[in-house]
Amino acid sequence: MRLQGKTALITGGLNGLGRETALLFAREGARVAVCDLPPDGGELVSAIEAQRAEGFYASADVSQLPQVEAMVGAVLQKFGGIDILINNAGITRDATLLKMTSEQWSQVIGVNLTGVFNCTKAVAPQMVERGKGRIINASSLVGITGNFGQTNYAASKAGLIGMTQTWARELGPKGITVNAVAPGFIATDMVKKMPEKVLQAMREKTPMRRLGEPRDIANAYLFLASDEADFINGAVIRVDGGLTL
Repeated sequence: MRLQGKTALITGGLNGLGRETALLFAREGARVAVCDLPPDGGELVSAIEAQRAEGFYASADVSQLPQVEAMVGAVLQKFGGIDILINNAGITRDATLLKMTSEQWSQVIGVNLTGVFNCTKAVAPQMVERGKGRIINASSLVGITGNFGQTNYAASKAGLIGMTQTWARELGPKGITVNAVAPGFIATDMVKKMPEKVLQAMREKTPMRRLGEPRDIANAYLFLASDEADFINGAVIRVDGGLTL
């Protein structure tokens, strides 16, 4: 029970990596608050409670600061504090530079970068007041290497690395660690819908010869959220099976 007595807020938590993380954190003893865009998260809350943990769901568009502030306020009212913030929410709107629209650019930057700023801005003050906290940002391998057709996504994930390291400097003296996880190719439901030929090519590029599983990312989040990672600050943990070697 590595998170016993802790409260975690996970954005983008209804599906994929966020859902896997929410259920893992619940099994590890955390009270789990989930934020996502759909209005109803009752099924996930029930799944969290089935792990004998307290669950809570609040809908918000993380790109909109007033909605984020209302969501964080509801979590604080429910649980009294937030010990762990997992900035997991993210979207893609892929296109090459010459075809990408201003709307596609703005949507991805709004959720993936401004959304992380909004959530951290809303959560960090109570962490500072309590003198301890964990902030973990979901970057990506493409934030380090770039990727064809993902100008907006790569820029947002590279920006998260810069924000992570800046906040590690600013908040570290106040007892708060800020780290990032950079996943490689992960077998989420969205990825599994890709043609098998493409999936096989991904496997062959990865030294481990497999795609990552959502649990691989959730486990990285868990370690960084735990007391075992107390002296890790400003790190970018690549969870990519060695793809970037």
